[in-house]
Amino acid sequence: MPDPYILWLTGGGLLVALVAWLPLALKRLPLSLPIICIAIGAALFASPAAPLRPLPLAYPLITERLTEFVVIIALMGAGLKIDRPFDWRRWGVTWRLLAVTMPLSIAGIALIGWAGLGLSLVAALLLGAALAPTDPVLAADVQVGPPKSGEEDEVRFGLTSEAGLNDGLAFPFVNLALAMGLARPGESWFETWLFHDLLWQVAAGIAAGGAIGWLFGWLTFHVPAESKLAQTGDGLIALSVTLVAYGVTEMIEGYGFLAVFVAALTLRRAHRDHDFNHQLHDVAEQIERLAMMLVLLLFGGALVWGLIAPLGWVDLLAALAIILVVRPLAGLIAMIGLRADWSEKVTLAAFGIRGVGSFYYLAYGLNHLPLGEGGRLWAIVGLVALLSILLHGLTVTPVMRSIDRRQGRDPDGAAIPAPSAGG
Repeated sequence: MPDPYILWLTGGGLLVALVAWLPLALKRLPLSLPIICIAIGAALFASPAAPLRPLPLAYPLITERLTEFVVIIALMGAGLKIDRPFDWRRWGVTWRLLAVTMPLSIAGIALIGWAGLGLSLVAALLLGAALAPTDPVLAADVQVGPPKSGEEDEVRFGLTSEAGLNDGLAFPFVNLALAMGLARPGESWFETWLFHDLLWQVAAGIAAGGAIGWLFGWLTFHVPAESKLAQTGDGLIALSVTLVAYGVTEMIEGYGFLAVFVAALTLRRAHRDHDFNHQLHDVAEQIERLAMMLVLLLFGGALVWGLIAPLGWVDLLAALAIILVVRPLAGLIAMIGLRADWSEKVTLAAFGIRGVGSFYYLAYGLNHLPLGEGGRLWAIVGLVALLSILLHGLTVTPVMRSIDRRQGRDPDGAAIPAPSAGG
């Protein structure tokens, strides 16, 4: 039997090769990279020689920290590739998704959990907060392209900006569930939640992210002489900005997820057209993809070892309702009055994929408030994530290619000539 260390090295090498090759191989297929990763993980951990059972409740802190890292690096990549300058009016679709779709989704999912699945109110609210945000990690197929690539229509922009901001704005509702669950009888907790967990932490996240993004933008593009960071040509600066923005913001008790995305937007704004933005984005994307694949391999292993085995038909119906009813309905309500084609509105409403971000929020919540329903919550979140990855992964390629054609773009890169007047 080979040394387990050698096996891990070999497996790591194969994982890196898949990171580089699979996106190209799957470009035209109705499959997604996450589906393949989960299948590979299930096959690997189904082997009797599997070294561990990667169930999240068995490794709660590792689950929280690993998913946390994947999300923050995904947020940096998402912010760096948005070409559209920040403007309240031009970002109108984002505010609709944040102010309408997300609160309605949290309420709808919590209602299903409480009334339909018999969860406690605290557990149902935690479930709603965990499952409401669009995942920035798994939504690559519906996001904008790399910097200055021109792949930034309203659908891709809306889903990218939503995924970047709603991960930070879901945290107040996670903390609301924790505040309710940890409160002693007669304790006044609502004011603390409102002024600290909602107002202060959101404001601190935006302010710290903006300040750190501005500082790194100046150091990268505007420092006099040849000492500017852009001269290094080293895209690892993106990882530095990510970790500094997240760490500093968490130290002042702000929302680090929000800070990382704001820092990325501010860094990009410092010199929007500089070629160094490509190196920054490419490094962030490569690290994100590698970490994402690792998480999904472990998720596939958790599925094999019974993560969702205890669930029944009512749980399956609830999961389908969350994916096929709650998010699309909340999204369509938000789209009322938006000047866009019906197909674009439906895509914006329906393609709110769930995944790694939901894993993080649930791990964080249960690590701070152990609940007797923790096992069932993990099973429900795992089922919703699995169904979301499968449904969206199988449909996203044909849907996005169809939208491209309707808007006069060839999904393979060439411009589609406009039809003649007689055609």
